[in-house]
Amino acid sequence: MSHEQINQHLSHWTERESTAEAMIPLIGRLYRKNNVVTSVYGRAIINQSVIDIIRAHRFVRQVENSELSVHDTLPILQAMDKLDLGRAHVDIGKLAVKFKEEGGDLTEFLKREIGTVVGQYAAQSEEDANNDTKDVVLYGFGRIGRLLARILIEKAGGGNNLRLRAIVVRQGGAENDLEKRASLLRRDSVHGPFDGTITVDEQESALIANGNYIKVIYSDGPDKVDYTEYGINNAIVVDNTGKWRDEAGLGLHLKSKGVSRVMLTAPGKGDIKNIVFGINNDWITDDDKILSAASCTTNAITPVLKAIEDEYGIEDGHVETVHSYTNDQNLIDNYHKGSRRGRSAALNMVITETGAAKAVAKALPILKGKLTGNAIRVPTPNVSMAILNLNLKKDVDVDGVNEYLRDMALHSELQKQIDFVNSPEVVSTDFVGSRHAGIVDAQATIASGKRLILYVWYDNEFGYSAQVVRVVSQMAGVNYPIFPKRARD
Repeated sequence: MSHEQINQHLSHWTERESTAEAMIPLIGRLYRKNNVVTSVYGRAIINQSVIDIIRAHRFVRQVENSELSVHDTLPILQAMDKLDLGRAHVDIGKLAVKFKEEGGDLTEFLKREIGTVVGQYAAQSEEDANNDTKDVVLYGFGRIGRLLARILIEKAGGGNNLRLRAIVVRQGGAENDLEKRASLLRRDSVHGPFDGTITVDEQESALIANGNYIKVIYSDGPDKVDYTEYGINNAIVVDNTGKWRDEAGLGLHLKSKGVSRVMLTAPGKGDIKNIVFGINNDWITDDDKILSAASCTTNAITPVLKAIEDEYGIEDGHVETVHSYTNDQNLIDNYHKGSRRGRSAALNMVITETGAAKAVAKALPILKGKLTGNAIRVPTPNVSMAILNLNLKKDVDVDGVNEYLRDMALHSELQKQIDFVNSPEVVSTDFVGSRHAGIVDAQATIASGKRLILYVWYDNEFGYSAQVVRVVSQMAGVNYPIFPKRARD
């Protein structure tokens, strides 16, 4: 290779960097002014670095037959910035690929593709904007609670959205309790540092995270808080404790002043609706005061199972979950009321029960009685896998089912729930931070006749938390139209 060719590689790279740098203020302005969330084939590009934006574009070659360059998407952003858009989720990567295929006038193309939000922006006074927000309270501040806080704080940047107003915890007993809780939000061994700044207000018992003022309330019961004292009204309480799972227990929250609805981040018992966003969120009504977001495993497998049921039909099957250990297990051998869970989580694979297979039927009734399930807890702190061993009503082959699931991940209404990877080298840590409910591993797919085995990765913490926020957003009436509706027919 000549010296000139070597220099060309570096020159092309610096050109891409310069173009990505030009995209950043456009991405930010669309988000903060218009409340337009932009992505590239499902990869968020808000608050991302130049390298992250280039990497998101590079991902496209794994799922499409052509490359996608920042030179293709920058004109999309520039044109969108002039269209006075209303609130929306817009995948500029998919729009760019479609525009390359169709050609023509870019502005007219965008008006066809995202026309329902063109010209829909209306500047609001600060008072009006505040009236359009919905107060959210996190009851409990463990693994899921802190990740929910991260997502809610991140999404507050666009305004007119969910507003995290308070977290409720029990008094830890330490003099520096507030600082300890702030530190756990600031630093995470699995998910890395908090993206922003956190200030502790000891006098007011509050955290200020990226400008979000979050009251820290100490209480020993869900019915013992008067939220209106803190200016919190008509709030959605997200119960992360898992202590109360039935209507009687969760209903205690509704006895506290300032609470309108309750969301449980665990499978609900009795008649509580278990919602898997993307599957049965249309079941949510204004009359529902208590809802459940089901479990992380149920959220991971139900969208994939629905996709397979819709296309091939499922006779029956077995779900084996290979799940990272959880805080419920013992770090070293010690007494535990559950079978096997007393043995060291860091040293052992532990067989345990899971209700996820049966719970699928609560969100997808057509599969009632068709699935069995079991779980193996393994010595990893996060990211799990579900192995779906299915007997189908139609014959299936590996290439056909992978192509179908790839299309579902990229272009269907389940694109935020199902992701797709086709690499022989991926391992569990590659999926830390994934916001999809589950990720189909195409290289592991096995098919023969009517028999199908799928391997589905999922970040059992972050992916699940993203699903919870989607449900809470719908409860709050904060809905974003998603574009393009379908990138190709």
